[in-house]
Amino acid sequence: MRARILRAILIAVAVTAVVLGVPLGIASLRLVESLNREALAARAQQIATTLDDELVNGESLNLDQVRLLVPPNGRLTVSVPGQPTRSLGGPLGSDQIVEGAPLIQQGRVTLAEDAGPTRTRQTQVAVLVILVILLTVAVGAAVAVITARRLANPLRHVAERASRLGAGDFRLDARRYQLMELDMVAEALDTSATALAQLVQRERELVGDVSHQLRSRLTALQLRLETMTAVDDEEVAQDAQAALEQAERLAATLDELLAAAREARAVGAEPVDLASTLPSMVDEWRSLLRAKGRSLRLRVPEGLIARATPAKLREAVGVLLDNAVMHGAGPVTISARRGDGTVVVDVSDGGVGVPDELAAHVFERGVSGGGSTGFGLALARALVESDGGRLELSTRQPATFTLFLSVPRAGDVRGVKWPAERGPR
Repeated sequence: MRARILRAILIAVAVTAVVLGVPLGIASLRLVESLNREALAARAQQIATTLDDELVNGESLNLDQVRLLVPPNGRLTVSVPGQPTRSLGGPLGSDQIVEGAPLIQQGRVTLAEDAGPTRTRQTQVAVLVILVILLTVAVGAAVAVITARRLANPLRHVAERASRLGAGDFRLDARRYQLMELDMVAEALDTSATALAQLVQRERELVGDVSHQLRSRLTALQLRLETMTAVDDEEVAQDAQAALEQAERLAATLDELLAAAREARAVGAEPVDLASTLPSMVDEWRSLLRAKGRSLRLRVPEGLIARATPAKLREAVGVLLDNAVMHGAGPVTISARRGDGTVVVDVSDGGVGVPDELAAHVFERGVSGGGSTGFGLALARALVESDGGRLELSTRQPATFTLFLSVPRAGDVRGVKWPAERGPR
């Protein structure tokens, strides 16, 4: 896109420079010669006027009195009927400028000048015009580069936002570009991100609620059927046993469906090297915290690898950092370590922490202690859990949120589906 915009503007500037520069150059060359000819004609007329006075008074022509009017590289020729032709000045080359003026007695004054100096001035003017054209093209190129960057960078940023949105990164972006059309696209992306985030959260909660209700009903049904298998009536006991087997198969099918749903949500999960990934995820927050007089500390040991979807992990960490910026104080610290079968990432700050009455509900939608939407932490937990991890408030004061991420198993390779994990949801 940038190359195309740059090329279009440069072509327009070049065409304009040629269309205007060539006529300007030709007009400038003609103007230089015209001015020289006018000056030479004025000299010739002045010489003719002086000589006319002598002829009227009957005096002989004296060319010495007009010598100063003859250019240093010129030649004066005076022709009077009945008198020999007289001249003043040396011989000239073939390239010369000639102007004349009539005398009162049918004679003529011819003043010629070597065209070399005129051609030199014309060359200088031509070079000046070329330099002006080149300067115009250079300025046009600079403007083209700035314009191309001003248009291409926002387009690239919008494309990256759209890609992140498709990958599950639903963070809002307040950046605007002072271009109405691109700002409209940015607003649409923010609206879509909010809608998709709410959709993901609702889908997560719906699946959780449905699975919980089904498991509860199946458990109650299995208990009743197990009781009925112990009755004295053999026919009833057999029917109860058959129904119990059907209920167990239904429970197994439910487990498989829930496992498949978890696998589908975590299709982008891959081994992530936190030592190289987390710094790039948190870099954008350093300047924001620095502007508030705060700092961001990151402690991640080398070789610490977790299983996660990069976009979802970025979104979850971004929510926690945004929460620390809005509601916390002092330095923000992100530390990672190996846990008991998990990779643990702590995000903490030096603020007053989470109030006791809010701690039990901090991950619920619509719950906020600082006037925000109360949706971010709920979304972050849903995204982390969709990759098989957990997000907990491990310490209330100061507030410390902890991500428990899965450890990759041997043989996990990007592009290969993760084996479904059976277990209660």
